[in-house]
Amino acid sequence: MCFDRNCFRVKTLDSEQKADTRSSLRCFYLYTYCRVQSTAEVRLHTQPDTSGSLSSAGPTMALQARALVSTKWLADAITTRGKMRVLDSSWYLPKMGRNAKREFKARHIPGAAFFDIDQCCDKTSPLDHMLPSEKVFADYVGNLGIENDTHVVIYDRSDFGAFSAPRVWWMFRVFGHNAVSLLNGGFKNWELEGRPVSDKYIRPSPTEFKASIKRSWIKTYDDLLNNLDTKEFQVVDARSAGRFRGVDPEPRDNTEPGHIPGSASIPFQSCLSESGHFLPKENLRELFVRAGVDLSRPVCVSCGSGVTACVLALAAYKCGHPEVSVYDGAWSEWYTRAVPEHVISEGRGKHL
Repeated sequence: MCFDRNCFRVKTLDSEQKADTRSSLRCFYLYTYCRVQSTAEVRLHTQPDTSGSLSSAGPTMALQARALVSTKWLADAITTRGKMRVLDSSWYLPKMGRNAKREFKARHIPGAAFFDIDQCCDKTSPLDHMLPSEKVFADYVGNLGIENDTHVVIYDRSDFGAFSAPRVWWMFRVFGHNAVSLLNGGFKNWELEGRPVSDKYIRPSPTEFKASIKRSWIKTYDDLLNNLDTKEFQVVDARSAGRFRGVDPEPRDNTEPGHIPGSASIPFQSCLSESGHFLPKENLRELFVRAGVDLSRPVCVSCGSGVTACVLALAAYKCGHPEVSVYDGAWSEWYTRAVPEHVISEGRGKHL
């Protein structure tokens, strides 16, 4: 039964008309209630989260703005077997001497699949793990059994508590999938708390995923070069202070340390506690303030190759700034392409 505003004209009513009016009023109240509920749901799904954890709602509820989940929440969610996919997105620099895939096969959170940023990438680029096309991303995550209404929970097993997982968290969001969370504290804390691990892996059944890229969230070398003059956005570097200043070596060959002119420095580790958990939003906000970053203005984050920059993206998200862009080529590309005067360094710098 639909609601017709014309039925509320003022007139004298007989008993049959009064019954019809009462019925119409009930429809009107129901219609109004549903509209209010619908509006509340839309606000719940779109407003940035600053609490750092999911509510007590079930794990299949697509709370789009929740960035972090606790180990306890995930342990409980796994037992309910809702529509959720856990991903181990561990990745290490070659010089670290660790093999993420081998570690995943040996032990992982039960039911997890492995997300390889060196496979889900633009393989035509000479740069490491550059963002793939919509089709490549959609096919890759579809083969992991992920659909558009799947709640994705991501972790990595770094000693920091978060290293590569925020990159995958950001990738899902940049391709339009907001029902994605990061395991706060990572695999490190999952194991420390004695929670179950497994060496068993069941390949998910392939399914369909539709990706829709948010291109404004991706910055190119030319964008950063133009920004030296326009200053349309702030650039924040997640590498260590020594690499930013140019006094500590880069982990990649043929690349000297330093930074982009005008960029600010917030080492990604400073966003994390000693236990590997993200700091409270008040502390994160203070990090940005001390670095001279105004979160009311556009922000672009960078690092060595676009991985740990996303730790800063998630930190800014927790502070109420959800649309941080990432310089995907990062310092690896900037150092290669920039003229020497655009490589700011207290050390060797760049020489042609």
